[in-house]
Amino acid sequence: MALLEVENLRIELSTRDGTAPVIDDLSFHLDAGETLSFVGESGCGKSMTALALMGLLPERIGRIASGAIRFDGEDLTKASPARLREIRGNDISMIFQEPMTSLNPVFTIGEQIAEVLRAHQGLSRQAAWDHAVELIDAVRIPNPKGRAGDYPFQMSGGQRQRAMIAMALACKPKILIADEPTTALDVTVQAQIFDLLRDLRAQTGTSIILITHDMGAVAEMAERMIVMYAGRKAELGPVAQIINHARHPYTQGLISCVPHLHDVLTEDRPELFEVPGIVPSLRDFGRDECLFASRCAHVTDQCRSARPPEKSFEGGQIADCWHAEAM
Repeated sequence: MALLEVENLRIELSTRDGTAPVIDDLSFHLDAGETLSFVGESGCGKSMTALALMGLLPERIGRIASGAIRFDGEDLTKASPARLREIRGNDISMIFQEPMTSLNPVFTIGEQIAEVLRAHQGLSRQAAWDHAVELIDAVRIPNPKGRAGDYPFQMSGGQRQRAMIAMALACKPKILIADEPTTALDVTVQAQIFDLLRDLRAQTGTSIILITHDMGAVAEMAERMIVMYAGRKAELGPVAQIINHARHPYTQGLISCVPHLHDVLTEDRPELFEVPGIVPSLRDFGRDECLFASRCAHVTDQCRSARPPEKSFEGGQIADCWHAEAM
């Protein structure tokens, strides 16, 4: 049985124009020790899916309208707030996109990591502090005893991200959600963060859900990937298989947007491809048609008149496109 199973998930947000499905009929699973990556432009529902898994949807305006989120067989959509608090940070943890806005500026890094251990592990104040120092050392921040007493503003962007990773891994969660964990970091630090995540996964067996725009990171980190577009799954399957033979035009566009070193170095450089247009407005989500149709070079009348079916291919690859076989 999979560690996490999401089945026909629909998440709705209340807007000025009415209720909009920001996640529409999403299904996937995550196995123990696996890294699954979510890919897509901003506004396609990647982070909203992560917040739903954590039980952190915006209060009053966000709700799970239908579907199931089964963690170790338990449906989290039916769990009480108290039960979700037990799971959150303990069994399922999250590295948020921007640590400077996620870390509390008036508490030291050590205090914030220790708080997680006291809340979920029942450690004493001193034991939690000692373990926090060990975690800071584990994520390769130099001088862990000294840095534990630093405030977030005293650390670099890369060090703050490492502190967030230490906090997320404090209770040895079964699932770690990494939401754009290398945003605004330079390429050297990005590589270090990904190396750290790989090493920690190998040591702890933690499953990882990686949310990113970076196809290079997906190829390096994940076994399977889900391409999201306008709140829907566009394509799902093994990373190598999708990169070598994407079945959805949107996936093909995302892959073609990545510059290749050979092309950059040659004198006769081809023009870098870009996906035309933008993600549709939230008010257009949920329409009974292909929401990528206005941006697609392969669009037909059929695409504009009905929602594309899910088509399966060899190796577990799935694409929601009328013309997937021809791609």
